[in-house]
Amino acid sequence: MQTLAIVGASLAGLSAARAARAQGFTGRLVIIGDEPHRPYDRPPLSKDFLLGAITAEDLFLESDADELQAEWLLGAGAASLDASSRTILLRDGRSLTADGIVIATGAKARQLPILAGLSNVFTLRTLADAQSLAPELVPGSRMAVIGAGFIGAEVASAAASRGMEVTMIDTKAVPFAAQLGTEMGGVVAGLHAANGVELISSAVIEDFYSGEGNVTGLRLAGGRYVAADVVVVGIGAEPNTGWLEGSGVELRGGVLCDAMGRTGVPGIVAVGDCASWFDLAAGTHRRVEHWTGALERAALAVEALLDSDATPKPAKPHYFWSDQYGVKLQFAGHSAGYDRVEIEAGDVLTHSCLAVYYRGDFPVAVLGMNQPRLFTKWRRLLAAPARPLGTPTGQAACADASALVALVGAAAVS
Repeated sequence: MQTLAIVGASLAGLSAARAARAQGFTGRLVIIGDEPHRPYDRPPLSKDFLLGAITAEDLFLESDADELQAEWLLGAGAASLDASSRTILLRDGRSLTADGIVIATGAKARQLPILAGLSNVFTLRTLADAQSLAPELVPGSRMAVIGAGFIGAEVASAAASRGMEVTMIDTKAVPFAAQLGTEMGGVVAGLHAANGVELISSAVIEDFYSGEGNVTGLRLAGGRYVAADVVVVGIGAEPNTGWLEGSGVELRGGVLCDAMGRTGVPGIVAVGDCASWFDLAAGTHRRVEHWTGALERAALAVEALLDSDATPKPAKPHYFWSDQYGVKLQFAGHSAGYDRVEIEAGDVLTHSCLAVYYRGDFPVAVLGMNQPRLFTKWRRLLAAPARPLGTPTGQAACADASALVALVGAAAVS
C-alpha cells in the first residue's frame, strides 16, 4: 500500500493514523477534515471548556505536529467517493486516489427544524458550537434544554453551576432510559432535580415564541409555557455519511462494517461515530458514539486494512463516562435486554453507588456514580470470557428495587 487516506480529522481519524504508523505503514498518509482545526478532544466541550476552565489550545490532541509525517487537507471535507477506484472528491474541487481509505467522518448534531436559524438556539458538537454557546451562560438567565441525553445533561449541569435557571424538556417518561434503563435513568434524573434543574418528561413542543430572531419561550402540548433566554437542542446525532450516497459503500444506520471495521469494498474501512460495526457478542450491528470506541477500534480497522488475513478480535466492552454536578458517571457494557439491576455498593440517594445489570445470571453492564475503583473492577469482569456470576456480595445501601422505582417517580417532574 502506497497511499492511505483518512477521511475525518477527528479522534477516530487521528487514532487510525497513529495505528497505521505504529503497525509499520511508511507510505503517503493523507488526513482530510472539514473543520479548519487539527484533531481536538470533544468531551470537554460540554464540561470544562464551556465553563472556561480550559482553552481551545488545551483541547488539541497532537503533542508533536510532525509525529505522523502526514499531509493535512483541512477546511474542505469530502464531497463524494467512488469506491471502485477509491477516489475521494473534496468540496473545494480537489481529488485524491488512495490504495486504502479509512472513513472517520463522525456524526453531526440533529436539528429541530422549527427552531433552525434562530440566533439564541444552539447545538453542541464542535469547537465552534462551544465557542458560540459559552458566552450565553449568564447567571440569572433562563436556559431550556431540549432533550435529556448526555450532551443536554452536561450542558444543563454547566449552566446550573453558573447560576442559570435551567429546564430540561424530554419526550421520554424517564431520561437516559435507553442507555441506563428506567431504574438508574430515574436516579440520574434525580441528580438534576437535586441541583435545581426542572425536568419536564413525556413532553411535546407544539410551538415557540420569538422576537427579533430570538426564541423567548416554548409552548408544550397541554399548554405549559417555558420561558427561555437561550435554548440548547440536544436530541442526539446522526452519522456524517451523506457524502457516501451512491459511492458503492453500503450504508445502514451508518457505514456497515464487519467486526474489524471492514466495509463490503476491499481497501475501505470505517471507524468512529459514523461506523456501524458488527458486534460478535450481540450478533447485530451497532454504531458506538463514544470517545473510547473512536480511540480503541481504530487499531483493529487499520490492522484489517493493512493485513487482509487479519482475524477478528473482540472489541472491548462499550464504555462511556459523563460528569454532572461533580458526579462522575461511568458506564460499560450494553443494558439492552437486562432483567434486573443489583446495587453492589453505595447509596443511590447520595448519587454515589455502583449498579450491575444482569441478564439471567450474566452481568451485561455496569454503572458507577463516583465509584471509580469498584467500577474498574467490574469493567474488567465484563471484558473477561462470558460466565455467570453470583449475586454481588458487596453491602448495598439500597438493594430494595422498590426504592429505585420510587426514585424514578420522584425524579420525573412534570
